[in-house]
Amino acid sequence: MAQSALLVMDVQRSVVHRFGAAATEYLPRVRQAVDAARTAGVPVIYVVVSFRPGAQEISESNKMFGHLAQLARGGGLGSPEAFEVHPDVAPEPDEVVVTKKRVSGFAGSDLEMVLRAQGIDTLVLTGIATSGVVLSTLRQASDLDYRLTVLADACLDGDPEVHRVLTEKVFPMQADVVTVAEWAKALSD
Repeated sequence: MAQSALLVMDVQRSVVHRFGAAATEYLPRVRQAVDAARTAGVPVIYVVVSFRPGAQEISESNKMFGHLAQLARGGGLGSPEAFEVHPDVAPEPDEVVVTKKRVSGFAGSDLEMVLRAQGIDTLVLTGIATSGVVLSTLRQASDLDYRLTVLADACLDGDPEVHRVLTEKVFPMQADVVTVAEWAKALSD
């Protein structure tokens, strides 16, 4: 029998802040998914991006994270709270928080070890951004033979057209793509 887990990825204060009004509409949908998972006994696993003081694990040549390395080495990354999970969807004390070092939830983290240890073979993906952590984690999880579901309305991207193309055309090749409401109803049936 399949064992599922809900992944809440990169829904951190600093990331959410960049999305302004869109995040205000987005966070309640993630909260609904988290509540539905908890009610159904589905583990909720949080995936966050974070770095050591001084961001020693980031090369300045890394196009996506290199600017963070420069900021960190100049003392300008901001407070540690900026990297915490947003309080609207914060983890319970017994829920797993996995720290990653790159875009995919698997990159530089122990996510796969946590999933295998719990016998999880099905992942339900949410997160910011659709074209970042969700896409990268979906591709890697598919290559690792996980069953996949994407909660389309619990993913957020800075470009609505990119989000649409990914959720309507790309993701369905490797995952079931549903809404939070559809998934929550299936859990309660």
